[in-house]
Amino acid sequence: MKKLYLLFFLIGCSNLFSQEYNVEDFGAIGDGNTINTEAIQSLIDKETLTNGGKIVIPKGKFVIGSIILKSNIELHLEKGAELLGSTKPEDYKKLSRWKALILAENQSNIKISGRGTINGRGAQLALHLDSLFYLGKIDSADYNLNERRPKYTIRPQIIEFVNCTNVMVEDITLKNAACWVQTYDRCTELTIENITVESDSYWNNDGIDIIDCKNVRISNSKINSSDDGICLKSSIDNSKLGDYYCENIQINNCKVRSSASAIKLGSRSVGGFKNITIDNIKIYDTFRSAIALETVDGGILQNVKVKNIRAKNVGNAFFIRLGQRYRKSKTPSTIQGVTIENMKVNIANERPDKNYKIKGPDLPYFHNTFPASITGIKGHSLANIHLENIQISYPGNSIKAYANYPLEHLDKIPELERAYPEYSMFGELPAWALYLRHASNIQLKNVHFKLRNKEFRKAIVLDDVQDCKFINVSFTGVSPAEAIYQNNSSAITIED
Repeated sequence: MKKLYLLFFLIGCSNLFSQEYNVEDFGAIGDGNTINTEAIQSLIDKETLTNGGKIVIPKGKFVIGSIILKSNIELHLEKGAELLGSTKPEDYKKLSRWKALILAENQSNIKISGRGTINGRGAQLALHLDSLFYLGKIDSADYNLNERRPKYTIRPQIIEFVNCTNVMVEDITLKNAACWVQTYDRCTELTIENITVESDSYWNNDGIDIIDCKNVRISNSKINSSDDGICLKSSIDNSKLGDYYCENIQINNCKVRSSASAIKLGSRSVGGFKNITIDNIKIYDTFRSAIALETVDGGILQNVKVKNIRAKNVGNAFFIRLGQRYRKSKTPSTIQGVTIENMKVNIANERPDKNYKIKGPDLPYFHNTFPASITGIKGHSLANIHLENIQISYPGNSIKAYANYPLEHLDKIPELERAYPEYSMFGELPAWALYLRHASNIQLKNVHFKLRNKEFRKAIVLDDVQDCKFINVSFTGVSPAEAIYQNNSSAITIED
C-alpha cells in the first residue's frame, strides 16, 4: 500500500510540474551580480502557477535573496546553474522561524531538483553580519561575544521548510551555508535523494536537520559539513501542541564527513524518536561520534535500528545517552529498544577533522581516547540495547600520567544529567572500549574490541548495570573476565 501511494504521488507530481517556466524569460539575469529575487518570486506568485509548474534555472549564476516556494511548484536547476545567496543580510526573510534563502511553510507538493548548485556564500554573509555588529547596527543580544560571531539565530540557512507535505529534494548540490544548511520542521512525506552537501564555510553548518518530521527517507547522498552531518531533533512540546516526534525515518546509502557527529538523534529531544532506521552508511574524518543517540529533554527514543556502518578516522564509535536537561516535567527521558549491528569502526589517533577549515572546538582538559558509552541517569536506566557483529579498533597508547581515573572512585564520575550530551561530557573515563552506567538488559554478541597499541585501562567498565550478556566478546591481549570491571552491577553473564 505504501509503494502504491508513492507511485500515485510521483505520477501526480509529474503532472503538477509538467509546465516549464525559464526564469530568463521573466527577467532573471545570470551574470553573478544582478539581484533576481523579485523576478523569480514574481514568477512563483503568478496566477498561472496556481495549479503547479516547473521553474527552471538555466546555466548561469543567479544571485537571489529569500524566495518563498508555494504548493505544486518545482524549482529545477539545470546542470551549470547556480543560485548564489546574496551577501546582504537585508535581502533575507523569515516566515515563522529562521531566515533562509529558500523558504516554504504550510505548503504541499514542492520539489527542488536538478544537477545545479545552491551556494549560500555563508562566510561572506556571516562576516557582513559581523561587520554590522561592530558598526552598532546589530543588537548585542544577537551576537555571541565569547565566540566573536553572530548568533546562529540571525544567520540565514539555505533551505527551511516548515509544516509542509509531500516534499522532494533530489540531485542538487548545496554548499557554503551561514548556519545550518537545510532544515525540515514538522514535514510529512519528505524525500531527500542523491544530494551533495559541501559546507565547511562557517560555524553550525549542520548538513541536514530533520525536526519532528514523519515519513522521511534520506538516501544516496554525500554530506560534508563542519557540524553534525545528518541530525534529527525533536523540539515541539507535545503537551501543548499535540504529538510531535521524528517518526518513521529511513537514512540509507549515504556517505558522511563531519567535524561534529556524523549521524545524531538529539540533542533537542522533547517529543523524541520512533521507528528510525539507519543503514549502509560510510563515515570518515569525523571529529566526534559516528553514531550519537541522545534523548535528554523528556522525550522517548524507541525502536532505533542502526546497521551496516563503516567508519574510519573518527573520534568515537557510538554514544547513547539518556538525560534530563530542559524538560520542566518531572518525567525523565526514555530509551527502550536500540539495535546496532554490522558495524566496523577505526578510532583515530589524532584529530580526525584536522583538514577542516572550521574544526570542532577543543576540549578544555587533557584526556586519553574516549570509549564508546551507554549511559542513563541515576534511578532511571536506559534499557534493551542490543549490539551485534561489531568491530572497533582503538589506537591505545594511553598514558596514566597524562590522565587517569581510578576504578575505586567511579562514584566521582559526574552524573551531569542536565548537561549538553556529548561523548566527552564525563571527562576522562576508566575504560578504553566501552563505558556503561545506569543501564539494564544490554546484550553484546560477536563484538570485538581491538587495540593497536598497549592500554593501562580496563576495556569495559560497568557501573549500576543489570542483566548484561556478553556472548563471544573479545579483546586484544586479555580474556573477557580480565577485561570487564563491574561495580554495583548484577546478572552479568559472559559466554563464549
